[in-house]
Amino acid sequence: MFDPPRVLRPACCPPPDGPPPRLLLASDPQSARRAREFAREFTAYHVPGAETHADSVVLVVCELVTNSIRYGTEPDDFLRLTLDTDEVRTRVEVHDPVRRHPRVRPESAERDRGRGLIILDALCPMAWGTYDVPFGKAVWAEVAL
Repeated sequence: MFDPPRVLRPACCPPPDGPPPRLLLASDPQSARRAREFAREFTAYHVPGAETHADSVVLVVCELVTNSIRYGTEPDDFLRLTLDTDEVRTRVEVHDPVRRHPRVRPESAERDRGRGLIILDALCPMAWGTYDVPFGKAVWAEVAL
């Protein structure tokens, strides 16, 4: 009689509690919706009862992912969303393959775009910024609890 091999999981690496901290997204507009859902689920699990905080995190995630899709990717590229939370803040990072860093534009009633980084300034008084990664850049923001 043949016994199929059993798959053994390493004892050192139990599955994480709750949703994973990272999400890989395609560079298409539907990814912004997926990122919002992911952020809502992550914050609901890690910061239960903080709906206002979750709303702010979801808005920051949406802005960063949308900007990354619009300015930081080409068709068939991918971007990575990473969330981390503690008792003080939730950190949002979006990695994309383009090195060009975002810049704040002056406010204008004539443009339909260019307000995303102004929103970051308003929602993330702790900090936000960018840094280079081996294959592109990361844009991060910290939303205070």
